[in-house]
Amino acid sequence: MFFETGKIPPELRYDPFKAIVAPRPIGWISTLSATGVPNLAPYSFFNAVGDDPPYVMFSSEGRKDSLVNIEATGEFVFQLVTEALWPAMNASAATVAPEVDEFALAGLATAPCRLVRPPRVGNSPAAFECRLWRTLVLPEGSASGAVYTIVIGKVLATHIDDAFVVDGRLDTAAMRPMARLGGSEYAIVERAVKLVRPK
Repeated sequence: MFFETGKIPPELRYDPFKAIVAPRPIGWISTLSATGVPNLAPYSFFNAVGDDPPYVMFSSEGRKDSLVNIEATGEFVFQLVTEALWPAMNASAATVAPEVDEFALAGLATAPCRLVRPPRVGNSPAAFECRLWRTLVLPEGSASGAVYTIVIGKVLATHIDDAFVVDGRLDTAAMRPMARLGGSEYAIVERAVKLVRPK
C-alpha cells in the first residue's frame, strides 16, 4: 500500500500516521496561568530533543491553556505517566475552562517544584522542571484550520522516586510508563531489553 499525505485509500478508515509513529511518550505537562491557576494536560506529540544539556518538546494543536500559560510565565513541568496514573491522565485530558484546576479535577495530589513555580504530580515517579527556550509555529495548519505550535524547554532539574533507582541506574520498566499509540490505544512498558551498539 502506498498513498500520498492527505489521500488516505478507502482500505483505511483512519490515517495511520500516529499508529506508525509509536509508541510515543506522553507529555503530561503542568503549568501555572499568569494569575496562578494550575493546569495539567497530556500531549500526544512529546519527546526529548537533546541531553547535554537536556531539552524536551511537545506540540500543541491550537492555543491551548498549556501553551498560553507557558508563553506568559516561561515555565512548565513534565511528569511521567505510568500505568497507575493512567485514569488521572485521561481525566486531565478533559476540555475545561482555563480557570479549572485539572489536578483537582483528576483527584491528584500536587508536590512543589524547586526551580519553577508550577506544581508537579506528587505521585509521578519522575518529573522535569523546565524553562521555555522557544516556540515554533508550523507553517501549515490542520485540515480543521488548527495551527500546531512546538514548545521547546530546557530541563533545569529532575525529580525521581528513589525506589526506581537500582545499582545506580533508573529502572524504567519497573515504573511501567504509558505510551501513546494511534486512536484510543496506549501501550505499557513492562520489559526492557539490552542491545549493545557495534563499535
